[in-house]
Amino acid sequence: MLLIGLILLIVLLALGVPVVWTFLGVAVFLVISLGYDPNFLLPYGYSQLNSTLLLAIPMFIIAGKLIERGGVGDVIVKWAEVLLGRIKGGLGIASVLASAVFGSISGSALAALSTIGSIMFGKLHKAGYPRGFAAALMANASILGLLIPPSGIMILYAWLANVSVLAAFLSTLIPGLILTVILSIVTLVYMRSESAKRVRAGEPDIVQLDPVPFPQMARQFGRRTVTGIPALVLPVIILGGIYSGILTTVEAAAVAAIYTIPVGLWIYKRLKVRDLKNVFVEGAATTGVVMIMAYSMMILSRIFTMERLPDAISTVLLSISESPIVLLLMINLFVIILGMLIDDVSGVLLVTPILLPVAMGIGVDPIHFAAIIGVNLGMANVTPPTAPLLYFSSQLGKAPVNEMMKPTLVMIGVGWIPTLALTTYVPELSLWLPKVLLGYTPM
Repeated sequence: MLLIGLILLIVLLALGVPVVWTFLGVAVFLVISLGYDPNFLLPYGYSQLNSTLLLAIPMFIIAGKLIERGGVGDVIVKWAEVLLGRIKGGLGIASVLASAVFGSISGSALAALSTIGSIMFGKLHKAGYPRGFAAALMANASILGLLIPPSGIMILYAWLANVSVLAAFLSTLIPGLILTVILSIVTLVYMRSESAKRVRAGEPDIVQLDPVPFPQMARQFGRRTVTGIPALVLPVIILGGIYSGILTTVEAAAVAAIYTIPVGLWIYKRLKVRDLKNVFVEGAATTGVVMIMAYSMMILSRIFTMERLPDAISTVLLSISESPIVLLLMINLFVIILGMLIDDVSGVLLVTPILLPVAMGIGVDPIHFAAIIGVNLGMANVTPPTAPLLYFSSQLGKAPVNEMMKPTLVMIGVGWIPTLALTTYVPELSLWLPKVLLGYTPM
């Protein structure tokens, strides 16, 4: 029956049944078919949700929505444009940088794409960037919001794995910075190649900002930095408060949510009082969905543990190979395929209870595994054929999906896959910062 339940889970996800109903339905099916006492499992699920760490989820969701509507993204984009807009391909690099900075505030790829994308698509199109490339770039850059702390999925991972949320945050930072650099290089090379091609064909070249003397550029940068201080200081408040020990993760999330209200209302004046009700309602609805999924997954994970599913998976994998390199490759392939079917939150809820014991069984540290999961689920969001962020970016950027495929595959091939390989097989990329800043001792 457990095998039937797993097949049912995969089939329902592949058919596009909402994840929350899939988790809940399969949990009910397994409880009934395997004869478990609901009076035992239901209180267990509730007790697992009784964690103060989970209070950070609704706070960051609300903060992300307030930031999205409060004009913070526009300020970040203008700041990045001054630095990079005057080099060929610089506007695309500014988009990547803005997504990375925005990710350090919102912790959400979807929020980064909807906010930075809505601002940048018009600028990129006007500058002559091909629509397919612009949409592919914004989809890939938005995922930096999942990797650069704070990250919503790392909060869930830390809760599920019972590890330090601060260490989980830091585990994906270096992979996120590596991706930021690679995506910037890809943009620079691609757009210079596109520029040369257009010049040879006698077509209009890529538009870039007019060059200005350095003193004038410095003054402009200074003005935009001053204007952007209320936005740019937010990552400092969140991360500085957490890592200095002044604030817990939950307190930092609450401060972020509270701080963005006056910034959006009175400093940037993009947020309206009437918007607050909608933000809180949307935040509550999103939180409710996440909590129902988490509750259902707690019941499923308890059943998986009692039925010894992780042991069975370990036995199957070890029967194929005993090499950690091969085993990690198979785990990565499984997570990528699963991540192509569901969103990142659902992915971390499903994958962590099943595969973490397997990974630890072959000597992978749980914080190292956090980075592996983060990069995997990020790449899955832009990997065809499903690629939810790719299709959302296509709609925002009004770009045909077929025109996005080639640049997306290039970014996956030269960016995501090498970063995933480094993250998987070089543990120090994810463990060095937790060891240096938190004194973390790997297993």
